Amino acid sequence: MISIIHGDDNASSRNYFLEMRKKQKNNISFNGEKVTITDLVQNTQGSGFFGDINVIFIEDLLTKNKKNDGRTKELIGFMVKTSKKFSFVLWESKEILKRDLSLFKDAIIKRFKLPRNIFLFLDSLKPHNSKNLIKMFHNTLDSGIKEELILFMTQRQVRILMALSDRGEKSIDELTRFAPWQMEKLERQARLFDIQTLKSIYKKLFEIETGYKTGVLNLSLVQAIDFLLLEI
Repeated sequence: MISIIHGDDNASSRNYFLEMRKKQKNNISFNGEKVTITDLVQNTQGSGFFGDINVIFIEDLLTKNKKNDGRTKELIGFMVKTSKKFSFVLWESKEILKRDLSLFKDAIIKRFKLPRNIFLFLDSLKPHNSKNLIKMFHNTLDSGIKEELILFMTQRQVRILMALSDRGEKSIDELTRFAPWQMEKLERQARLFDIQTLKSIYKKLFEIETGYKTGVLNLSLVQAIDFLLLEI
C-alpha cells in the first residue's frame, strides 16, 4: 500500500503524518532527497539495520526531486511494484499535481487544503487597499485559520514578491515550484510595488514575528497585523 499526504495546509498535513508515524510500530523514515534504492530494498527484505520493518515513511520525495530523473523513477517504480506486500507513506510539504500523483497506481491520497480565503487575502496585497485587506484578513480568521499561519503566509508572499521585483537578488526556492499561470499572476502583483516598499513591509512583518515569539509585542498578533495592513 502507498499513502501520499500532501496539500497547501502544510501544518495540518505534517501533524497527520507525524501522528501516523507515531502509531505505527516497526517503521523507518527517510529524507526524500537522500533515500536510495538500496535503502528501500534492504528494509523491505528484512535485511536493514533496524531489522523487520513494516512501513517506510519518506518525506518530500516528490517536492525535492525531479520526477523524471533516473533515481526518482527507480524509487517510484520499486514502491509501486512492492506496494502489495509492503507499506509506504509519503509526506510532501506542498500540494502535488494530479499528473505526478498518477505515477503511484492505486495509492491512497490524503490532501489537506487551506480555505480559499487565505489566497484571496494574499492576492489582495497591493498598495492603497488597506480597508479591503483588513476585511479579508478578518474573513480569513473567521474561516478558522490561525493568525500565526496568516502571518507566515504573508511573509512568504512578500518574500516571493521581493524576489520577483529584484531579479538581481538571489533567487528563492519557492519560485521553482509555481506553474506558469501562478508566476504570471505573482509578477503582476509584484509590479504594483517598488522594491523598497516590499522590503519595508517584510521588515515590519519580521519585527512582528520576533516580538510575538519573544513576548515583547505590545499588541495582540491580530492587532499588530491590522496596523501593518493599514500602512500598505
